[in-house]
This record gives sequence, C-alpha cells and structure tokens, in this order.
Amino acid sequence: MDDTKNIFVIGLNDFNRQRLETLRGVEHYRFHGVIAPEAVYDTEEFDIAAMLEEATAQLEAFEGSIDAIVGYMDFPVSTMLPILCERFGTRSTSLESLLKCEHKYWSRRVQREVIPEFIPAFTAFDPFDDEALTQIGAAGLYFPFFVKPIKSSGSRLGFRIDTPEDFYQAIEQLRGSIGMIADPFNTVLEHARLPPEVAAVDGHFCMAEEIIGGWQCTIEGYVHNGQVVSYGIVDSLRYPQVLSFFHYRYPSGLPDPIQDKMVELTDTVMRHIGYDNAAFNVEYFWDEVQDRIWLLEINTRISQSHCDLFEKVDGVSNQQVTIDLGLGHRPDMPSRQGDFPMAAKFFYRVFFSDAVVTRIPSPEEVAELESAFPGTVIAIQVEVGQQLSTLPEQDSYSYALAYIWMGAEDSDTLLANYERLVAQLQFEFADIVS
Repeated sequence: MDDTKNIFVIGLNDFNRQRLETLRGVEHYRFHGVIAPEAVYDTEEFDIAAMLEEATAQLEAFEGSIDAIVGYMDFPVSTMLPILCERFGTRSTSLESLLKCEHKYWSRRVQREVIPEFIPAFTAFDPFDDEALTQIGAAGLYFPFFVKPIKSSGSRLGFRIDTPEDFYQAIEQLRGSIGMIADPFNTVLEHARLPPEVAAVDGHFCMAEEIIGGWQCTIEGYVHNGQVVSYGIVDSLRYPQVLSFFHYRYPSGLPDPIQDKMVELTDTVMRHIGYDNAAFNVEYFWDEVQDRIWLLEINTRISQSHCDLFEKVDGVSNQQVTIDLGLGHRPDMPSRQGDFPMAAKFFYRVFFSDAVVTRIPSPEEVAELESAFPGTVIAIQVEVGQQLSTLPEQDSYSYALAYIWMGAEDSDTLLANYERLVAQLQFEFADIVS
C-alpha cells in the first residue's frame, strides 16, 4: 500500500522546494506546485479570481489523493488557502478567522474585545475622502500617528505622519497604489461572512493608529485542534533612526517575563479569534521605558524569513509546522538541536531615492563568501540594469539588495561576521538619467 502523501504548495519555488526536501518524514511526501511562483512572488498585480480558478482546475485534474494544500506567503496566497482547503476537504483555519487577523480593522476590533490595554488607539478612514484627516482627529488620534492600508503587504504603503503635509503626501501615494492590493483583497472578502461594521470598511480603506514602538519581536506559533502553541520568539532589529529592518535574530534576547506575557496574550487572542489548525506569527513591541507590551499585528502563516533561523538553531525549518498541520498532525518542532546557538537574517540595504544597478556580486563571489562563513546563505535580490524603484515589496525608505542568513555562537559574533562579509559584497550603481 502506498502511504505517500500529496502536498500541494501554492507558488512553490525552487528555494522552498529545496527546504521542504529536508523536513522530517519527507520520504512519505510528494510536493506539487499550484500556481506558478512568479504569479505570486514577482508581481504586484494579483487576479485572485483567476488564480482560484486556475488552482481549482489544477487540483481537480490531479488523479491521486489531495492530502494537504499549504502556502508560505502572505497575500495573496494566505487568503486563498482557506477557500481552496474548504473546496477540497483539507485542513485549514476558516476564512473568517483568517480575515480576523489579516483585515487590519477587523483584527483590531476583535483584539480590543479581549486585550484592550495591549493595543494602540486606532480608526479606519477612507483615503479618497478629502475630510479624512478631520475624521481621524475626531476619533481621538493626533500627530504623530501611523497610517497603512487595511490590507498591506510587508511595510509597503506604511507611513509615519507628523504633520498635515506628511498626511497629504501619504494620501497621494495611497490613492495611486492602494488598488493593487485592495481590488484583489475585496475579491476575497466576497467569499466571507462579514459583520456590517466590517463589511463597510473594504480593501480601499486605511488605518490610522497611535504610534507604538520599542523592542520588536515575532512569536511563531500554531493552533492544533484548539490548542495554541508558541514555539519560538524572533527579534526584529531595525537600522538606527529608520523603520527599515536590519536583521531578524533567534532566539530572542527579551527578558523571560516579557516573553511569557507575550505567549499568554497570543494564546488569549488566537483562541478568541477562533483560529485553528494553521500556523501564525504575531508581532509585538516591548516599550522598555514604560514596561508596556503592544500587539502590532497577526500574520496567518509562518515567516519564510525565519525558516533558516529555526533550522540553524533548533534543527529543522519551521516549514515542518505548516506541513504537519496541513496533514492534520500535531507539529513536533525540536528545540536547540541545530548547529548554532544563535542565527540571524540580515537585510543588506541602500538608502537611495533611486538608482540603476551596474554591478552585483557574481555567483562565484557569493559561493566563496558562503564558504568563508560556514552556514551562511546569500540571496541577491537585484540584477544588473535594474532600477531599484522597480523592486517589489520594498518599504518606503530603502531598498534591500541582498538577504543574508548566518549562524554564530552569540550576537556579537553574528554582527562581527556580518560586517566582515558585507565589506566584501560589491554592488555598484549609476544615477538615473532623465
């Protein structure tokens, strides 16, 4: 009897396939891609209806068993998964519970029901309403505050607002670009049963929130048959004076009582949402000065950026969690069985307004550096001739030229090795000729 399980991965690329082939039990799995990876990774245009139709046709044409349908990306993959899993009878959380995490206004409303003292003041607003700033003030939010779309992707279209001029500059960008995510997100909302107060706030709306900050971290966890499990906390450290991420570090250096409280809050809110049989990660701030914890946002997936960190420190990528849950099994993540006590993903960035790339490190140069720093993986994110402003999924302040995963004995060694490595990582640029 063939006990091989057919696991379908939306947007399966070579990078993830290689990682998946290292998981425990992989000899019993057969991985299949659903929807080409470039349709979800290398574009900012998402025709959700067409992708759902394409995925359904691919799955219906498959002659074997469909044992799991999984994905590792945020929008649009995360929002398609519950719809496809329901159609084909595989394990996933419900679409409504997922949207209580991903629809930022709905998410804040349900968080406020159970952990009100751990979330910022917030309100939704229509960026196409010329009176939006007045309405934000009427809701009790004053400068400075933060604005972002109801459904965002990464840090894109998120802005700190200190003055009316900041607001109107942000509004101009939001009006021009928000439809790229809002339109497909609204397609997903049509599949869900929404409360009237949430249905009135569609994907074209934005959020204004009180400024929160501090030591940022992410809890990686899952819910299996109603039990919430948090299995790791990753620190998110930023470049000085800007919002851009410098590196993710695992395990966290937060004080144990703070970590314990974040785990408790996560359990409370995920149970309240009704999220089940799926992975998640929850981002928090710890304001060390006020000794106050803030919940930033909930993501309905593992973080791909953290996979290598868990593999280096714990011994297996946390992709294992997604596969186990998709098959209906309780995940069994090892702890501290990897090759390194600490690991990080670094973002090598430039803070240009724009430029054209004229040189990148060659594959031979990359391989030599990876060999010189054992355990290191370097993923170049740009090509020669590319204009930086064409890079997808960038924040509003910088461009990430490379992702660099490294392991070490401690944080000081990690940082020292990174500085030695990037000193040898040669990029060159030219100004844009208008």
